[in-house]
Amino acid sequence: MAPEAKSSPGAIVCFHASRQIMANILTRAHTHLRNFLSEAKHELDTNGGHPTALDMRTILVVSLTCVLLTLFYYYARPNFYNRTLADSVVSLLGMEKSAFRSLLPYVYWSLSSFTLRIFIPLMCILFWFRESPRDYGFRLWKKGHGPIYLGLYLFMLPLLVMVSYMPSFQSKYPFYRDATKSVVHFLGYELAYGVQFFGVEAFFRGFLIYALFKRFGYHSVVIMTIPYCMIHFNKPVPETLGAIIAGLALGFMAIYSKSWLPGALLHWSIGFTMDVLCIWHKGGWPE
Repeated sequence: MAPEAKSSPGAIVCFHASRQIMANILTRAHTHLRNFLSEAKHELDTNGGHPTALDMRTILVVSLTCVLLTLFYYYARPNFYNRTLADSVVSLLGMEKSAFRSLLPYVYWSLSSFTLRIFIPLMCILFWFRESPRDYGFRLWKKGHGPIYLGLYLFMLPLLVMVSYMPSFQSKYPFYRDATKSVVHFLGYELAYGVQFFGVEAFFRGFLIYALFKRFGYHSVVIMTIPYCMIHFNKPVPETLGAIIAGLALGFMAIYSKSWLPGALLHWSIGFTMDVLCIWHKGGWPE
């Protein structure tokens, strides 16, 4: 009979040390999660300590939101550029024969998003409200909240992989069809796409939610989620329904973290990942 294998003392020590380290990590993670959930429950239960009275400023904020959303829908998207501005802009820039001419609608989209969703709200905060942009999430996030957003991305990753196999997602993403031409086309588009995501978060989880929070507390998250869901109406149904959950989660975290910036980075990362997965399903980039 073969002699029975024996573990060396060194291996036993390493095993017990690894087990102890893992136990310590899990204990600390459990403590942090419990504290976070307890604090989050207290914040929601007290509604941030704010009244719910309606005033003229709230009415004007909601009205301005409607105007900016309308302008964005009709005049800021790539289809408007293609219908009315494409020939003039291409001629002005001398890009008739440029390989990147097809990228211009998305550059226009990103610049329009910056203007309508970041610049104009920022001017309102500074010159109408006469308040600090920091009070509207234009700041770094609360210390220790970065890992929470990383955890949200890791939670979303298997879901992104799963839905990337659905034809409705493969036919939708990336929006820029020439993104599959080359890595340069793809990265140029993703840069414009990222600016658009920063615009979305600055507007919905910055300007709108913080302006309403002063009167409605955490109910502002629910109010903001309504128009946020509606801007997804032309996307696949699972994504549109998922926008409700995302709006509520990112809205709460934007207030709790005192910043919309990590939400923008998370949103961009998810969009980037979805585009890469869909391009991979389509065969990737040409060599």
